[in-house]
Amino acid sequence: MSASDRYLHDSDALPVMPETAVQLMRTLGRDDTSMSEVAALIERDPSLAVKVLRVANSAGVGAQRQVASLRDAANLIGMRHLRDLSMAACVANIFPTDGTFDRERFWRHGLATAGHAKVLAGLCNVDPDTAYIAGLVMRIGRVLMLMVEPEIVARCDDLNDSPDSLIRHEIEWLGCSHLEVSAALAKRWNFPREIVDALVAARDPMGTLPFSALGAVLRLASTLADAGDLQMAEVDTLVAMQPELLARMELSTDDLLGNLKPWDDLTLGVDQLLS
Repeated sequence: MSASDRYLHDSDALPVMPETAVQLMRTLGRDDTSMSEVAALIERDPSLAVKVLRVANSAGVGAQRQVASLRDAANLIGMRHLRDLSMAACVANIFPTDGTFDRERFWRHGLATAGHAKVLAGLCNVDPDTAYIAGLVMRIGRVLMLMVEPEIVARCDDLNDSPDSLIRHEIEWLGCSHLEVSAALAKRWNFPREIVDALVAARDPMGTLPFSALGAVLRLASTLADAGDLQMAEVDTLVAMQPELLARMELSTDDLLGNLKPWDDLTLGVDQLLS
């Protein structure tokens, strides 16, 4: 049994990916996916539809005019953004609220990782929609780890006072990182193999063969999200901490400064997603 298996041995306790999210994920990469199809999928889950509309009407998203329907939202923010919001809403609420961790901070980090991954993917010839979903679930394994070994996970959190250090602390104290657990859970959810492999590769992108561009994007995005969470200069932090990986992906400082979105924009609406 691998070190990560102990967090997934109780099948009855594992969260189940909502059917709406499964259907939305199946639209990835399809050239014939329409706005109407995506809106219709979301409408099948009334509570999800209401949540997505609330986010779409939040400041900075629906500020141009009031969004009254999912089709209005699709026309205003685009089909892909609507799908992203819906996937985020699905994933953010699959775990029970038990007060053992800061859900809002956790999902702010998740949304920031996903948003950064989407932009970086577009700069690196990686599918942005796949990168967004992979970034969204990148740390989902931490919740399972917290449920099984809360004290040790809390210890890792206490030590995690600098960007991109959490993986190292988890390996030292737990024998594995959240990435392996997230990958195992994504596999059970029948996520695309590309996402599962990239989550594993993100632990050591430069040392993984064959090289996973998506795995590299995820590690870079996570480092950016760490910096934003700690209120540090995100691009400067990434350049200082991941020079080899940036060079491997042929990303320059100008690329980053000219395309990445601010932390506040990426994490907008997280309270609506969790309510």
